[in-house]
Amino acid sequence: MPIVSVTRLRIRSPWYLPAFFFYTLRATRQARAAAGNHAVKLLPDARRTFWTCTQWADLESMRAYVSAGGHRKSMQHLARWCDEASVVHWQQDSLELPGWTEAHRRMQTQGRPSKFDHPSAAHLAFQIVVPRFTGRVDNQ
Repeated sequence: MPIVSVTRLRIRSPWYLPAFFFYTLRATRQARAAAGNHAVKLLPDARRTFWTCTQWADLESMRAYVSAGGHRKSMQHLARWCDEASVVHWQQDSLELPGWTEAHRRMQTQGRPSKFDHPSAAHLAFQIVVPRFTGRVDNQ
């Protein structure tokens, strides 16, 4: 059964955005080329918040991606760049990526926040704001 992974990152300051975008492009290219990857989609949200949604053939494929290349290097910076970060994974029968509404629901009910030295109040309460996908179809 395929594995879906959703991440949500809120960048602490505009100062970190150029480096974040650089690493995001590298990690996205890496994901699309990774063995076992079925799909990748990104959502730039409000207030320097960014969502990713990927689907993998199995847990081993996802873990291989996470621990290698550009993704691994980007993870080394997240504690400094972000004041909110969370992740959720689940198995599903369908090869279709879930919409952002479902991704948000799963994040709220099953997700886990990362631990930071100076988290935002919203992060401490694990209050995940509904992503804004205005003008887009929810499944894109």
